Amino acid sequence: MAVDTETVRRIAFLSRLKVEDDKIAATEAEFNKILNWVEQLNEVNTDDVEPLVSVNETSLTLREDEVTDGNKSAAILANAPQKEYGYFVVPKVVE
Repeated sequence: MAVDTETVRRIAFLSRLKVEDDKIAATEAEFNKILNWVEQLNEVNTDDVEPLVSVNETSLTLREDEVTDGNKSAAILANAPQKEYGYFVVPKVVE
């Protein structure tokens, strides 16, 4: 499949790209290179190749859930410029 000048203009219009008139020929050549490369990829025999989820076969190591010391709300709120009922007071941003 080859791309012509009118197809380049249509692709540019549909993708909302501004392609100058003097760059149409270069863009056409680039599109044709890309399509030729895709056609080369279609020639590769992938019958016995399993689909991959990831190229890395490592699995993530999970950590144990541990309870850490909490109950530091008083120490944290000590740094707040304004606080009320155990919460930070912030300016209203949504009307």
